Amino acid sequence: MTDTVAERLASIRARIASAEQEAGRPTGSAALVAVSKTFPAEDMRPALAAGQRLFGENRVQEAEGKWPALVADHPDIELHLIGPLQSNKAREAVALFDVIHTVDREKIAAALAAEMTRQGRRPRLFVQVNTGLEPQKAGIAPREAAAFVERCRAVHGLAIEGLMCIPPAEESPGPHFALLAKLAREIGVRALSMGMSGDFETAIAFGATHVRVGSAIFGGRTPLTRPPEPAA
Repeated sequence: MTDTVAERLASIRARIASAEQEAGRPTGSAALVAVSKTFPAEDMRPALAAGQRLFGENRVQEAEGKWPALVADHPDIELHLIGPLQSNKAREAVALFDVIHTVDREKIAAALAAEMTRQGRRPRLFVQVNTGLEPQKAGIAPREAAAFVERCRAVHGLAIEGLMCIPPAEESPGPHFALLAKLAREIGVRALSMGMSGDFETAIAFGATHVRVGSAIFGGRTPLTRPPEPAA
């Protein structure tokens, strides 16, 4: 892409506003999370200069090396963890992130609750739902989502703000967004993290409150060279 980050960011913002208007929603009701995974800190500065403050990262370890200095310069940055969280990274995740989109099992809920109590810091939380029941993908099964959210609240004392999903790449995203919105209504949560570069306008039509857009802003990604974080 030959456009600058600022130009692409402006284009995405305009498309979000248009999608909100088309859906009969207030302007600004869908927050843009700029997905900055695999891009170095210096690539964030043009987006920051353009006023972007919500950023999404997939890996705790990568975010630890990138964001503290940027947050020191821009204290109003809001960091979102949008990738799978391992329980052995709960301490770092609670310390660094303002929003965690990927709570998806009992062990993670317990680890986050313990760290929130220890640190006195309470990131906002979303439960990830595997709407396509894909075995290779994180997330709780749709039929288990309501009971899991209730356990997060009653057993672990976690305030779950919303739900998140990543539809299967080969399927139309609309039915998955509709399912997530239906589950959110049944469970009684307001926030919906859904929609990426290729389908965020569809997600807004189905009620997304947070859309996660990376490549359409920052361009193609450089593959990570470090090994994956260990499972827990």
